[in-house]
Formats: sequence, C-alpha cells, structure tokens
Amino acid sequence: MATEMGHATLLITAITQHDREALEHTLWQLAEQGELAAALEQLSPDQLRQLADLLGDETLSDILSELEPDEAASVLERLGSAEAADVLEAMAPDDAADVLAQLAPENASQILVAMEPLEAEELKSLLAYPPDSAGGRMTPAFVALSPDIRVDQAIAALRTLAQAAETIYYVYVTDEHGHLLGVVSMRDLVLSPPDRTVGEIMETDIVKVQATADQEEAARLLTSEGLIALPVVDDQNRLLGIITADDVADILEQEVTEDIERLGGSQPLDIPYMKASPILLWRKRVGWLLLLFIAEMYTGTVLRHFQREIEQVVALSFFVPLLIGTGGNAGSQVVTTLVRAMALEKIGLRDIPRIIPKEFATAMLLGAVMALAAFARAEILQVGTVVALTVAIAIWGIVLWAVTVASVLPLVLRRLGIDPAVVSSPFIATLVDGTGLVIYFTVARVMLGLQ
Repeated sequence: MATEMGHATLLITAITQHDREALEHTLWQLAEQGELAAALEQLSPDQLRQLADLLGDETLSDILSELEPDEAASVLERLGSAEAADVLEAMAPDDAADVLAQLAPENASQILVAMEPLEAEELKSLLAYPPDSAGGRMTPAFVALSPDIRVDQAIAALRTLAQAAETIYYVYVTDEHGHLLGVVSMRDLVLSPPDRTVGEIMETDIVKVQATADQEEAARLLTSEGLIALPVVDDQNRLLGIITADDVADILEQEVTEDIERLGGSQPLDIPYMKASPILLWRKRVGWLLLLFIAEMYTGTVLRHFQREIEQVVALSFFVPLLIGTGGNAGSQVVTTLVRAMALEKIGLRDIPRIIPKEFATAMLLGAVMALAAFARAEILQVGTVVALTVAIAIWGIVLWAVTVASVLPLVLRRLGIDPAVVSSPFIATLVDGTGLVIYFTVARVMLGLQ
C-alpha cells in the first residue's frame, strides 16, 4: 500500500505542476512495472480528469490500452461519460469494445450516447458478438475497395485511409453490398501496372472465418496460414472486420491459460488471479473436487476387496502409492498432450486408429523402463524376488492400461459435449487409482499363488 501511495504521489505532483512530460514518463514506467492500475486507483475523480486534460485523449487511450479491460473500465467510470467517450473514440475499436463490455450497462449506455454516432454504432456491432468469438475479437478498421478501382487509385486511397486502418498490408475487395470478393496484398498493388483494376489482380481463394466462430479457431487459422490479418464475415459473406496478429497473441495466451486451469480440475477464472477472492476460488474448485472425491471412494472399496491378499503378503501394500501414482502420471501425460493437440490440430474420434498404435508403442517402452525401476526398488527393500517381479509386471500393465484409456478418453468426452480439458486429467488419475489396484492384485494372485 505504501508503494501504491508513493506512485500516486508522483502522479499527483506531476498533475499539480502541470508537467505533462513527467506525468507521461511516470505513467509508462508504472505500466512497465505492472503497477499502473493500482496507482490510478489512488487518484480522485477530479485528479483523473486533470490527468486526462493534461495528456489528451490519444495519449490517455494508449496508456489505458496497457491495462486489463476491467481496470481500464474502472478508470473510465470515474472520468465521466463525456471524457470516457472521447477516450474510447481514440482507442482501437476492438480494444474499446472490450473495455465497454466491462462497464455497468447503464454507464455503457451513457457513454455510447455521448460518442459520435458512427463510432457508437461500430462498438455496438462488436458488442453484439460473444467476447470469445471471432466477431467479439475483430476490429472494423480495415481497408475495403471496389473491384473496379484502378491500382493507382487504390494506392492513392491507401495514403488517405492508412492512419485509420489496423493494417494496410491487405486490401479487401467488396461489392456494393459489402460481400467479400477477394484480397490484394500491398506487394501486389505496388508491383502491378497502374492501369489494371483491383478486381483483375485480387486473390479470390480467401482464408476467412465466420463471426460466430470461436476465437481459438480464428487464431489457429491465422497462425497456420501465416497471415497478418484474417477477414471476419457473416453468414452472407459480408465483410465485418479483421483479426490481426496482435489479437492472436492475446487469444492464444487466454486459451492456454484456460486450458491449464481446466487440466487441474478447476473452472477458469474470468478475472486476473490477484483480483480473485477466496470465495470465487472456492466456487471455481469445489464442484470438481467433490466429484473427484466421490469418484475416488471406489479406490478404498478395491483395497477392501483385496484385504486378504494384503494380509497374506504385507509387502504388497508398500507399493500401492508407487503403482497408482505412476499410472495416474502416465495417463495425465497423454491427456495433456492430446487436449492441446485437439485444440491446435482438430484431432477427433476419426483419428483413434492412428493415435492408439502410436501411444501403445510409447507405453510399451515407458512400461518397460518403469518395470525395471520398480523391480530395482523392490529388491532394495528386500521384499523377495517374486514380489519384485509382481510389482514390475503390474506397473508395466498399469502404464499400458492408463495410456490406452487416456488416448481415447478426451476424444470421447468431446463427442459427448463435455470439455475434455476440465475432466480428462483429474478423471484419468482417479480412474487409474482403482483399476490399477485391480491389475496389481490380480497379478499378485497369479504370481504369489494367493487365494
């Protein structure tokens, strides 16, 4: 808190002295240190308005773009509708829409009313799509030209439109109704004869994405095709906006974060971790934890079923944690790899004939290594060669079983409409705990002649 107050004091001093240069320098330093939001939170609404007057809308919008959308929204709420509208108009439309979505509905409405009608309509069109869709991520700041315009006219138009566009490396070609006809790269424009038309040099085989598609599909398309921007269209092929490479970096970071949280058996957080309350964290985790607790109870049932075998050869109990832990870990390795591959490579049930042999061969090698390690461990504990062989064979079988199940489980869950990232890793560990014990004690019965 003392540090936050110190940063706020620096800002207040610069505001009081009307020192724009010092104010801007301090703000960018705080942004680099990740402390900008906390420092701005310490300013009063009046001080914030003075800060906005000193910086100007363009600079303030650039600085607020460094914050998370909810943090930027908190600042705008304390500025007032008119000033907030000016700042949002200076922002990139997709960033402005993200910030506006974090505001209370009544505040957002007031700001939209205060904005220029054209700017307000742009933001409303972006807000009409879910935030995790291609439409929610796109920006309407693109360059579109008629197919009849000449190359020299197109280049002249670009000089005028470049500042307002997100990127000018691609020029999109549309008809009078906004339908996407083709795309022309800046390179092709520059190298083409000036008297040729854009329609004559455009590329008609266009990589595009529907506005309703998931943002991860858009990111995957743009990355796999090596594009700088990806056009977003509606169901009638009308060009609505574009998604650019910097958007993809944000999308992939968000999606990877969500996948990692889900793989641990927790629902993803909708806000930064440091802002999450214990109650929110409890809500995100308790459901799956209780479900896995109930599922894990059958492990105790299995142990009770094989109680006589344990009583006959007490040494068998020494290796229970080792065996079920190894099986769970082997399965988790597979599901983690597969869940990510499903997201990036569109792997589905049709690919099982290719996945199973690959993973089974891997499991044979992994199981052999783990069997040798388990045999060596059992020999060190001096439990007898037969018990050591029992443990080695059992761990080999458990690894094979765990990997085989883990190769199929995420694909089946996806087909059933269940998010495999949430269920796969915790579930495979729980499943292998019980079934691994069945394999272990079945091998023990055969190897040790137990009744």
